[in-house]
This record gives sequence, C-alpha cells and structure tokens, in this order.
Amino acid sequence: MEETAILLIYTGGTIGMIADEETGTLIPFDFDNINNHIPELKRFRYKLGFHCFDPLLDSSNMNVETWIELGQIIKSYYEDYDGFVIMHGSDTMAYTASALSFILENLNKPVVFTGSQLPLGVLRTDGRENLLTAIEIAAANDEDTPIVPEVCIYFENHLMRGNRTTKYNAENFNAFVSGNLPLLADVGVYIKYNKNIILRPSFKKLKVHVNFDTNVAILKLYPGINKQFVDSFFKTEGLKGVIMESFGSGNAPSEKWFIDILKNASKSGIIILNVTQCMTGAVEHGKYETSVKLDKAGVVSGGDITTESALAKMMYLLGSGHENDKIVRLLQKSLRGEISI
Repeated sequence: MEETAILLIYTGGTIGMIADEETGTLIPFDFDNINNHIPELKRFRYKLGFHCFDPLLDSSNMNVETWIELGQIIKSYYEDYDGFVIMHGSDTMAYTASALSFILENLNKPVVFTGSQLPLGVLRTDGRENLLTAIEIAAANDEDTPIVPEVCIYFENHLMRGNRTTKYNAENFNAFVSGNLPLLADVGVYIKYNKNIILRPSFKKLKVHVNFDTNVAILKLYPGINKQFVDSFFKTEGLKGVIMESFGSGNAPSEKWFIDILKNASKSGIIILNVTQCMTGAVEHGKYETSVKLDKAGVVSGGDITTESALAKMMYLLGSGHENDKIVRLLQKSLRGEISI
C-alpha cells in the first residue's frame, strides 16, 4: 500500500508567523524547519510535501492572479499527492476558497484551507490544531476514495464547504460561519463527517480554468443611498457584472430612479446578481413587492449564495466567454455546490 501524500501550500498569513528573538516582531518561519515548530507532524504516517509562495502574501493582497496560480500549483502536483492543505490568511480565505472551487472543475481530491487567529509562534495558538486536523482531513479516505473531495475550510473544529463560508469574527478562534449549509464535518474526539452533504467525486479528469474577468463590482445597499452614487457606480468603465447586496430576502429601494438605473444597466448588458446581506437565508424574488420590481428590472436572484462565492462565480462565468443569457442561467444553477437548488 502506497504512503498517503499531502502537499502543504503556504501563501502567507498569521499561521506561519513566529516572534523574532531579538525584536519580538512577527516574522515568517522557515518551512524547511517546520518539524521544529510543529514536532507532531513527525507522528503522521504520511509523506508531507511543502510549497511556499515567494514572496509570501498578506491575504489582503490576494488577487485573481494568485487564485489562478494556486490552481496551477495544484494541477502541477495533482498526480503526486492525495490531498492538499493551503495555509492562508483568514481575512480573504473565503474569497480564495470560493474562487478555487470554480477554478478546479472535476476535483476528486481534498483541498483544505486553514489558518489561525494567533501565530504558531504564540503559546496559545489555534494554528497548530487547525493545521494538524486539516492534514488529517486531507488524508482521510474510505476504500481508497477521499472522504472530502472538494474545496473546503477547516477552522476551530468545523469543516465547511469553501464556497459557502464567510469570515464573521475578527477575534474569536471560531472565525467562520457556513450560514446556509450544515458542516461537512464536526471535529471533537472523533471527526464526524456529514457524508450526505459532502460532494461526491466525479472521477473525471481535472480541468483548471484560468480565465477570470475582473470587471465585476459589489454594490452594498443602505438606507439613504442616493441617485448620484448609484448612477455613477453603474457608469464605471468596462463594468460587466454587479453583485448587489440587498436587504433581508432580497429587498431594495423601490423609488423609480433606482429601478430605472437597474433596468437601464441590465439592458446595456451588465449582469446584476442579487444576494442578501444576511449571514443566513436567501434572496426570494416575489416575496415582497420591492423584489418584484427588481425581477422586472432584469436583476437575477442569487438565492442563498454568499457574497464571496457570488463574486468568484461571476468572474469565472464572465471569463468563460459565454453569452449573457447562458451566464444568467448558470448563475442560478449549482456548479460546485455553492447554491441550494
């Protein structure tokens, strides 16, 4: 029986930091000596490989090029490893995990994102347990088939689908929430997998998509939003897609000027996807009168998709070269388990 092989990819972020002995400031540790920092790794009966970004990136500096690079790294090592663990800054982890779920079509191996709120070099770090468990999940299989063959996030005892996850807490170790999908696994003394929720492998050949269109913007609605701002927003040069964060179950101002701007934008070819600002719940066009007007203006319902996933999906579909009618249909269809249908 071949030894299970897991590739650890470090992009940057809190988890890989230790305190400089002289200055006390946080600096990245040398992953060539990772066993000195996490001696528990030696107890795994897995072959562990390492790939570090150079230079390392603060997650606030993540961009589409980095997402594509991650996809290409996984593609290049795909046949050599049974699973992948990506150590990533928590601030934009949900965006990167969402994007990678669309980049990696026909994924049949685990890609587990993890990170920490406190650096590994801090005594009370949450990073050690997060990393060790993420490795164990990436290596888990049942009859030689990976248990979790999808892009996911492991953080503080919770395994969540990557494109269903949002960071909601900047201070607690339990920093992420999957508001519209149950956990893929709950981790305590045992790792309890929710196999009815986990995506099944397709056993088709991995396909990596590298064309993302960044002419997409997020419009967050708020009481008092004015015509001048909304009008100038939709006149942004090159704009092709808008993620509109609305109130509650998809409601928005019903003033004529607002609906007219949306209608004109839609007619000009800009795709507007309506997502809720709420952590849990979904957009339901037609539930209230205000959302009926959105429907008539050409706004597309995003259902229960997260903002992070909606952004990545819109960029992915616009980059695919499809006609707008097909993109609108695909936005309302589950491609990687990102939306409840």
